[in-house]
Amino acid sequence: MANHYKRILLKLSGEALLGEQGHGIDAKMLSLYADEIKEVQQTGVEVSIVIGGGNIFRGVAGATEGMDRVQGDYMGMLATMINSMALQDALERKGVQTRLMSAIRMEEVAEPFIRRRAIRHLEKGRAIIFGAGTGNPYFTTDTAASLRAIEIEADVILKGTRVDGIYDSDPEKNSSAKKFDTISGDKVLDMRLNVMDLTAFTLCRDNKTPIIVFNMNKKGNLMKVVQKEGDVGTTVIWDKE
Repeated sequence: MANHYKRILLKLSGEALLGEQGHGIDAKMLSLYADEIKEVQQTGVEVSIVIGGGNIFRGVAGATEGMDRVQGDYMGMLATMINSMALQDALERKGVQTRLMSAIRMEEVAEPFIRRRAIRHLEKGRAIIFGAGTGNPYFTTDTAASLRAIEIEADVILKGTRVDGIYDSDPEKNSSAKKFDTISGDKVLDMRLNVMDLTAFTLCRDNKTPIIVFNMNKKGNLMKVVQKEGDVGTTVIWDKE
């Protein structure tokens, strides 16, 4: 089956790397994600990735109570770099060429983010991991994902979560919650559904960047989303002006 998208940005949560552990990185989850990404990239899809740092930062969250917000946000950015480096290693051990690009300069471990260079890496078949968020405090990794997707002209943002789409209420709390196959961005805002933070969501809306929310933890789902096979996930669409 042919790929529906040529260039994607995959947004992963740091918490997903916890697996069954209470903290840190579960090697099994890391390997699963690397396998899924490799399978998709081998079909010719250009893959970029943004991963959060919740699994690392959550372990020190108590220490940040009362801390300056900016200082805490920079700690969070460094946490994303730990996860990014771990994912880079997992991918390269499976034979996937990668480049880690950081919004904060740390040349010993990552390239600085330069838009034209990032696009060139993708064109050469390398998977890119964008670390350190936007490089600015007060912005989430969801916002970083939206921003990078727009900058590299990605066809879609794929938000990998532990649930299989967008529901009208929390499916983990409400067994009768209704799943949407597609939903308009305006409806997401009207219903106050927690898809992304408002800044990230607004960036996507203004640039008509589609978002697909799906369960990344189910083997084969990433490929199904890329090839639009079955009814995996929920697609957020924007009204044409």
